[in-house]
This record gives sequence, C-alpha cells and structure tokens, in this order.
Amino acid sequence: MASENNGAPSIGQRWKAYHPAKSTLVWACIATAVVTIAVGFTWGGWVTGGTSRTLASEAGELSRDELATVICVQRFKAAPDAAQQLSELKAIDSSYKQRQFIEAGGWATMPGEESANRTAAAACAGALEG
Repeated sequence: MASENNGAPSIGQRWKAYHPAKSTLVWACIATAVVTIAVGFTWGGWVTGGTSRTLASEAGELSRDELATVICVQRFKAAPDAAQQLSELKAIDSSYKQRQFIEAGGWATMPGEESANRTAAAACAGALEG
C-alpha cells in the first residue's frame, strides 16, 4: 500500500536532513534551562536557601512548642493536687488568664529556662480544658 504525499519528504526524512546552526542550539539550551528553572520554582517545589532555612527554623520552633505543650500537660496531670488545679483552671473564663494560671503554676517552664513558654502554656491550657 503506497501513500500519496505528492513527492514531499516525510517528517522523518526532514528531521534527518535538518542541521541547525550552533547559535540555534545554544539558544535552545538557554531557553530550556530558563523554562526548567521557572517550572521548578513555580510548580516543582524548589525554594532558595534562605527560604529553606526559614522553613526549617519555623518547623523547629513549632516542634519545640508542641513538645513543651506535651511536657506541660504531663507535669500538670502528675501534680498531687491536679484535680483541684484542673477545676480552678476550668473555672477561669478567659484564655489569657488560663495561660497566666499555667505559667504561674510553673508547668510550662521547661528545664533550663527561666520563664514559661507562652505558646506552650496557651496550648497546655486548651488541652487540659478540652
């Protein structure tokens, strides 16, 4: 079965016959690199070194606060008068005052620290109340 193409060369034949200039190849490589970088940073999840350091720092702070919250809750529950303290905590109507209650009790002060972790104290009060 013969195909009629009116004597025109096929795509494969044209591809084999094509010999681009060096400048065309250089510009094609540059364009490919630019598109790759643009796609990588836009949709590929690439970030700069500064952004990755910021994200790592934020993740570290969040983890530290979560751990401090767990320690705070455990300390609160391990106290000899935990039931009485819990009823006092639940009687407080303001989350700000609840955080202050936890801070004053010392449950949110981590070993080696002089002051309570405010974020952990607030989360600890919320976990204990809920």
